[in-house]
Amino acid sequence: MEATTAAPTTATKQVQPRDKRRVLRFMWKYKALYLLSLPGILYFLIFKYIPLMGSVIAFQNYNLFAGFSGSPWVGLEHFTRMFSHYDFLNILKNTLLLGIYDIAFAFTAPIILALLLNEVRLALYKKVVQTVIYAPHFLSWVIVSGIFIGVLSPSSGIANTMLGWLGMGPIYFLGEDSYIRSVLVGSGLWRDVGWGTIIYLAALASINPDLYEAAEMDGAGRWRQMLNITLPALLPVITILFLLKMGDFLDYGFERVFVFQNPLNIRNSEILDTYIYKAGLTQMQYSYATAIGLFKSVVGLFLLAIANTLSKKATGESLY
Repeated sequence: MEATTAAPTTATKQVQPRDKRRVLRFMWKYKALYLLSLPGILYFLIFKYIPLMGSVIAFQNYNLFAGFSGSPWVGLEHFTRMFSHYDFLNILKNTLLLGIYDIAFAFTAPIILALLLNEVRLALYKKVVQTVIYAPHFLSWVIVSGIFIGVLSPSSGIANTMLGWLGMGPIYFLGEDSYIRSVLVGSGLWRDVGWGTIIYLAALASINPDLYEAAEMDGAGRWRQMLNITLPALLPVITILFLLKMGDFLDYGFERVFVFQNPLNIRNSEILDTYIYKAGLTQMQYSYATAIGLFKSVVGLFLLAIANTLSKKATGESLY
């Protein structure tokens, strides 16, 4: 029995150095690629993974002067406080609704726009349209808010001017709860629809033109070609981007909401991101704000895992 058990151990000791040498030779062979990836690895390590250790303050009454080691532990006290907050359900509802609207409109719009642009045969017109819809992505949310505030102004905005032509009274879009969500979704759609379109256009460029020629010879029109060739080719990209979107479902964005907020619309515009800012920075409740952020991350991970499992079973495409 001793000889029998000793043989695998010796073999393992002989295999491990060979495996290590093989890995080292592989890394040395592609050393240029590893050097190129090093900045990205360092970025995620420094700004994404190391800060995760700070999540421990969600279970402490964090004190700036005492630090992590000197702050007292309170367990789940901040999470209990979060769920018992008088307005937490409304804040969570606003975040969920805006996330659903964002998927329903802002996620699907680039797909539709890419399909429409793919049918354009005049190259110059196609490039001009791409440039026009892509340009707003480079504007900050402060500038975007200024544009929309001017357009939606009840006294001089073009939107209310057009309503006046129709015999309707002015509407204070940013001063009523019933309109603020539409403004938030619409502004985000206008700013970022071109950015998402580029990804899908890149995927469409990889489709073999022979497939369209063969379909046309078989009598398939443009609509049938889109359904049977274009959409199936886009499905893997759509699936991956949708899964990534689900991971950020509760991360609607602090800036895009905060620049439009005012006391008149805050009931329907307050989301988790803006609430974390107010609780964490303006009120210096660092542990409480971290607990809310940790709650967001856990929910996002849970949604991503569910969506990934369903996608793998339904389409065969998944992140892992």
